[in-house]
Amino acid sequence: MAALGAPLRTLRALLRELRHAAGRSYRDSPAYRHVVAAFRAHRVTSEKLCRAQQELHFQAATYLCLLRSVREHEALHREYHGKGERSPQEVAGLVGFRLPQQPGGKG
Repeated sequence: MAALGAPLRTLRALLRELRHAAGRSYRDSPAYRHVVAAFRAHRVTSEKLCRAQQELHFQAATYLCLLRSVREHEALHREYHGKGERSPQEVAGLVGFRLPQQPGGKG
């Protein structure tokens, strides 16, 4: 995983992925409430130095990576998943070939 960016950027990206996963009502989901509460609880204030901030940020970035990967995997699966058995002519057309013509006009 690359270097961690700003925590706010990670939070926004994480909420964007939650919106993709849950749809319009993502703010009602327990995942949204948990992420926002965790980021609020671990923010750095002038009264304390929060060591868990880095740990939370790393966990959030890891979860963000997981959500993005799942979404991209589903998109690739929908696009390239097999749709049953195809005829030899269809398969040849997919890869850019043409089948040779059979003698007698049968193909």
